[in-house]
Amino acid sequence: MDILRFITAGSVDDGKSTLIGRLLYDSKSILQDQLEVLEKHSKNKNEDGVDLALLTDGLRAEREQGITIDVAYRYFATSKRKFIIADAPGHVQYTRNMITGASNSDLMVILIDARKGVIEQTRRHSIIASLLKLKKVVVAINKMDMVDYSEEIFEDIRSDYSKIAENLGLNNVSYFPISALKGDNIVSLSSQTDWYQGPSLLEYLENVELNEDSDNGNRFQVQYVIRPQTEDLHDYRGYAGKIVSGQFQKGDTVHVLPAGITTQISRIEINGIETDEAFEGQPVVLHISDDLDISRGDFFTTSEQLPYVEKDIDVLLCWLDQKSLQPGNKYLLQHHSRLLKAVVKDIDYKINVNTLVQEKAEGEIKLNEIVKVTLRTAQPLVFDSFINNKRTGSAILVDETSNSTVAACIIQ
Repeated sequence: MDILRFITAGSVDDGKSTLIGRLLYDSKSILQDQLEVLEKHSKNKNEDGVDLALLTDGLRAEREQGITIDVAYRYFATSKRKFIIADAPGHVQYTRNMITGASNSDLMVILIDARKGVIEQTRRHSIIASLLKLKKVVVAINKMDMVDYSEEIFEDIRSDYSKIAENLGLNNVSYFPISALKGDNIVSLSSQTDWYQGPSLLEYLENVELNEDSDNGNRFQVQYVIRPQTEDLHDYRGYAGKIVSGQFQKGDTVHVLPAGITTQISRIEINGIETDEAFEGQPVVLHISDDLDISRGDFFTTSEQLPYVEKDIDVLLCWLDQKSLQPGNKYLLQHHSRLLKAVVKDIDYKINVNTLVQEKAEGEIKLNEIVKVTLRTAQPLVFDSFINNKRTGSAILVDETSNSTVAACIIQ
């Protein structure tokens, strides 16, 4: 049984947490003891006597304020598929948390309040879906019960959003008229929207095809060099890490980057057992036929589709820090296991989340703004463009003093 990972996104009070609660509640995925706790703490009860949003709003501050602050993950399954759901915050200042959940998702469910239509946060989350190359987007037009289940309002919002999707290159968008509070078109179709001819939201999620295309290129990054230096393992030298993408076989000729040295894989170990090959996602220990100077963060790759090895890197940044970004600022670039010093060389432009066009970046870059910049690293970075390999085409910027994450990087 496969797993679908999806994230809900939208503005404050659009009903993201309630939608997830409804999916869990109506699919019978809540245990009896959870229901009892839910009934005890519920303030805003629906006709079933529970506040479904509390299933995901787990922090005390979230329950007191009635908002989502951190990304909450929930798991459930039907007879057709397993699901991992990320409930993302709606407040602008918590957009940084939303990007974390979206980067690991197969699709995004964007909620729109039927009374408000498309707003700035709708555009912002759609831009993030586009930047993260999410192949599928679901637009759930919520609170249809508060607009008398109007087909005209639904069609107007669909028309408005389709223009945004076209501008951003979101080509696979599905639209649903729902009421998370009432349960309309969530698990089963509603008689209130007899004009809607599509599936329920859960039926769509159960049957949507996942993109099984593997990221381009065989990539392995060293996380740790194993040298026991015991009597039994005197000459043992293994390179531990995870197959980032692709696969490796015993006997493969590999390039060690950024040094550019060529060698061969002499042995592959998984859980201490030798094997002839290893695949994407597997933690392994690789052995090579030559004694080379290899350290944490170095890449092994085969000759097909070699990655870039450069110091000057063009990236799209989603700025996540309260302190502004300025040209010349120095940071740490975390690219999986490799940590490099980096400086913001140039800021080329920023994306206006209202007009979705590129604008001249004048003055300081502030929280949640999305900009194109050029970074210069102290040592060469091994990377792919994000469009070719999401795993090696993404990174984060870290503040040198506070050690906090200040930007999410999409490598161009």
